[in-house]
Amino acid sequence: MSEVNSSNDDHLSDLHRFQLLVSAIHDYAIYMLDVDGRVVSWNAGAQRFKGYSEAEIRGQHFSRFYTAEDRAAALPERALKAAAEHGKFEVEGWRVRKDGSRFWASAVIDPIRAEDGRLLGFARITRDISERKAAADALQRSEQEFRLLVQGVKDYAIYMLDPQGRVTNWNAGARRITGYEKEEVLGQHFSLFYTPEDRASGLPDEALQTAATQGRFEHEGWRLRKDGSRFIASALLEPIADPDGKLIGYAKITRDITEKQEAAAALKKAELALLQAQKMEAIGKLTGGVAHDFNNLLQVIAGNLQLLSRDIAGNERAERRVQGALAGIRRGAKLASQLLAFGRRQPLEPKVVNLGRLLGATTDLYRRTLGEAVEVETVIAGGLWNTSVDVVQVENALLNLAINARDAMNGVGKLTIEVGNAFLDEAYARVNADVVAGQYVLIAVSDTGAGMTPEIMAQAFEPFFSTKPEGQGTGLGLSMVYGFVKQSNGHVKIYSEVGHGTTVKLYLPRSQEAEDLPAPADARVVSGGTETVLVAEDDEEVCATVLETLTELGYQVLKAHDGESALAIIQSGIKIDLLFTDVVMPGPLRSPDLARKARERLPDIAVLFTSGYTQNAIVHGGRLDPGVDLLTKPYSREDLARKVRQVIEKQARNKKTGP
Repeated sequence: MSEVNSSNDDHLSDLHRFQLLVSAIHDYAIYMLDVDGRVVSWNAGAQRFKGYSEAEIRGQHFSRFYTAEDRAAALPERALKAAAEHGKFEVEGWRVRKDGSRFWASAVIDPIRAEDGRLLGFARITRDISERKAAADALQRSEQEFRLLVQGVKDYAIYMLDPQGRVTNWNAGARRITGYEKEEVLGQHFSLFYTPEDRASGLPDEALQTAATQGRFEHEGWRLRKDGSRFIASALLEPIADPDGKLIGYAKITRDITEKQEAAAALKKAELALLQAQKMEAIGKLTGGVAHDFNNLLQVIAGNLQLLSRDIAGNERAERRVQGALAGIRRGAKLASQLLAFGRRQPLEPKVVNLGRLLGATTDLYRRTLGEAVEVETVIAGGLWNTSVDVVQVENALLNLAINARDAMNGVGKLTIEVGNAFLDEAYARVNADVVAGQYVLIAVSDTGAGMTPEIMAQAFEPFFSTKPEGQGTGLGLSMVYGFVKQSNGHVKIYSEVGHGTTVKLYLPRSQEAEDLPAPADARVVSGGTETVLVAEDDEEVCATVLETLTELGYQVLKAHDGESALAIIQSGIKIDLLFTDVVMPGPLRSPDLARKARERLPDIAVLFTSGYTQNAIVHGGRLDPGVDLLTKPYSREDLARKVRQVIEKQARNKKTGP
């Protein structure tokens, strides 16, 4: 009997200890329900986070802890039924405290049965996991936002690789840039996007190894799209490790920078073009300033030599020396002219011309100049457009190109001159900053010579640059061509390949006007006259030779050292038939203003300008102003006599046909 009592005491003691244990737990609500779901026990944890005391809740149905929505869906009843049938029911969801606030609960319901299997009630354990739920929700939102962010990026390909380099995810930017859909690329090795050359060199493996060992790999290079086209990519590869530091894959970010690179290249090209233009402009200004004084010096020497030649007539030895000196003057004048042409300071006298007719008339000249060992072929397209150019400068440019071609072929080969219509479109104009899109007449001069390297082509138009031996060229031929074409609002391009020859293409703007047919050449013997000529020239030595030459030609000659002095003579009432004035004069009165005031005072006066460098006084846009007559220094006695006579007679004709 005492042993039985002892056993019961032990049992009661264990039960009491268990009750104490349950009551002491504060982080879990542990309580019992009867078979109908009414609360029959309540611990401190339940009271802590549900808010009910044991007296308030005992006998109440546990459904009061559920939300109204869950009660309406009969979730409490279904929970008990599931626990009774399946031996356990687990769930997470919103629950309601006494004060009406909600918390996220993790709940377990176990059935309690008697030894005979009869259902006695339910054990319910609930935990408030609101903080864990909030953290999980925040993580889920963060992951979702990150996925939306990554998928929303269209300008970058952002994706992951496994440790072997196989693609494990794919964003919209990757699809847009490469052309691959997600289903096509998942599981594929990322070397799929590399060029065959890069795959052969092992670049993809190098990228993975570098990223894994050094923490990142950055590279710019060509990549392939699905359609096989290439783009320039800026790629970043970084390793991804788990919390233990084990490599689990790579993050790959790629951007298509083709347009950026092309824009950078275009900007660089534009900068170089600007520097080249500034250099050309600086040289042009320098040559213009030098040319004025240089041509004045040449004019003094030439004028005196021509006057001297009349004094030594019959002395053959002296005549030869004078002619040799005059030949040197002509070479110097040509050099100055080429410098002015390069600097786009040469006054042009454009006429509407058909270059096919012009070329046909000069082909024999090229054959004679180049020699029998050079075959000359001309190709003139049908329906050729007209262009407005200075005919003399076109002929000089073609002759320069022909001579260059002959020298490149060492005097033996084939020269082809082609003339045709051409259209330079907007795409061509975008990559050639000096080009205006439109219609052009094209002259292409091709040879079968040695060709040029890219380095030589880059310098070919620079003044004094030459590949010829010293003494065999000035290095101004192509410079003159370049300056003339640019001054004519055209475009020039060189195409060359070493060992295969060179083609120089000149594009001159099309003119819609009818051709100006050339006037018959003046075959008359150069003569003088008896008219009165006022010479306005600030250089005393030039002035002296002009006065003597015009006097010998029979003219009455007056002189003035500047514009104001010349105007004073005109206003004095003396009859003057021709004003012969230098363009560049000292003093406040510019030569064009002098000419205008002279015509106001003497409406029938003829005006002839002269200069070695016209600046912008009578030349605008590189072309002589309409109605302006110009005699370029240095000039010969015959040039002066012929031009003076032409201008005086033209003025006389205009007077007769005028109102």
